[in-house]
Amino acid sequence: MGAKFKIAGWVAIGALAGALTTLQLQATARNSLAPLPLEEMQQLAAVFGMIKSDYVEPVDEKKLITDAIGGMVSGLDPHSQYFDKKSFKEFREGTSGRFVGVGIEIGMEDGLVRVVSPIEGSPAFRAGLKTGDLITRIDDTPVKGMTIDQAVKRIRGEPNTKVILTIFRKSESRTFPVTITREEIRVQSVRGRIVEPGYAWLRISQFQDRTIEDFARKLEELFKAEPNMKGLVLDLRNDPGGLLEGAVAVSAAFLPRDAIVVTTNGQIPESKATFKASPEYYVRRGGHDPLRRLPEAVKSVPLVVLVNEGSASASEIVAGALQDHKRAIIMGSQTFGKGSVQTVRQLTADTALKLTTARYYTPAGRSIQATGIVPDLMIDETAEGNVFSALRTREADLTRHLENGNGDKDPARAKAREEALKRLEEEAAKQGQTPQRTLPEFGSAEDFQLQQALNRLKGQPVRVSKTLTERKPEEAKAN
Repeated sequence: MGAKFKIAGWVAIGALAGALTTLQLQATARNSLAPLPLEEMQQLAAVFGMIKSDYVEPVDEKKLITDAIGGMVSGLDPHSQYFDKKSFKEFREGTSGRFVGVGIEIGMEDGLVRVVSPIEGSPAFRAGLKTGDLITRIDDTPVKGMTIDQAVKRIRGEPNTKVILTIFRKSESRTFPVTITREEIRVQSVRGRIVEPGYAWLRISQFQDRTIEDFARKLEELFKAEPNMKGLVLDLRNDPGGLLEGAVAVSAAFLPRDAIVVTTNGQIPESKATFKASPEYYVRRGGHDPLRRLPEAVKSVPLVVLVNEGSASASEIVAGALQDHKRAIIMGSQTFGKGSVQTVRQLTADTALKLTTARYYTPAGRSIQATGIVPDLMIDETAEGNVFSALRTREADLTRHLENGNGDKDPARAKAREEALKRLEEEAAKQGQTPQRTLPEFGSAEDFQLQQALNRLKGQPVRVSKTLTERKPEEAKAN
């Protein structure tokens, strides 16, 4: 690649949501370190000594140091992480799209494990887990106080073993247990079909190792089945992100060669990079360009991109690039806002540090961090509206999230969340039970947002949301 960013790591499934991660395995840190604060280092040594000598029972010194490193890193932002031997192995395996577990993307919220997105077709998906669910217990162990790494270790296990997750669903104000049988998860990240003559739907559920090949193959199949394609819907809803190279390739399929897809900027020289719609920015060394076999019509086919609050990181890069170049109409709701880059630096043969090193920007220079992509057309989830949209967690709701540099506090959003929860509680009280409304499957005949996207492609009226509103940076500045 032209930049020094070596693209690889996606946060292991079941670890963190939508990690736009660059795997930059380095044996040593930078040499230009600032002088260490002597007084604070002495205090750290004193605490270490007190624990060693005075704690109620002996404590392993290596564990103390590992815990200290983990705490130091976790205090930075929700996406930086220290990898011990096991978690580093899981991280590297996660990019393959194969692992043993229940099939959920998770993050942390108020000390609990938050479901960012169940992986389509996984045990968790079949069990009915939803984005925004909070896991309060794993088997008999309370989650409060666990690190995300500890939670991942407990949720994962051997194939055909069971785990009981206790779920608190904010949107329904109830707690319930779910028993899930672990299995090897083989993630199929790309699906698509001709939805009606002349129009196709192509969904990317996450960006992983095989996404570029699978995307190119499926897109080629769709154009062979429908040579006179009149319109395409690219569905990135609930796509938590993944490999940056996948986002660059998908954008490149629709953009002119050498068009800017995304830029990154941070403190170190390696974090200042520009990624373009050219093979050298997404093809791995010695590989071939999967996009070369696509028909030329892909560059000009009318395109709608569907996004929602669960669209994060790499999927936001694609939406932002296609929006800035005016190549597609973005429809749905404002995205998650995960606009930071993580670099993984190897510390030893078995341990590493995943550190937020940069923010990424759309071709027009917009920072997505804690703001997200605002659709050109806001569309409700269903014909009846958005019952739970205000309750969904975004990057800006996460503790210690990285600000976007423009000021991003949003008291209006916090107020909307409180009011939405209150309305749901009042509705439940009137009905004498919790509301059990569920969303239709993406791509189905009942998919309201897909139908509106098709209407847009066909020049027919679109039912724009009357309730969804943009979280504007200028509003954040005023508070």
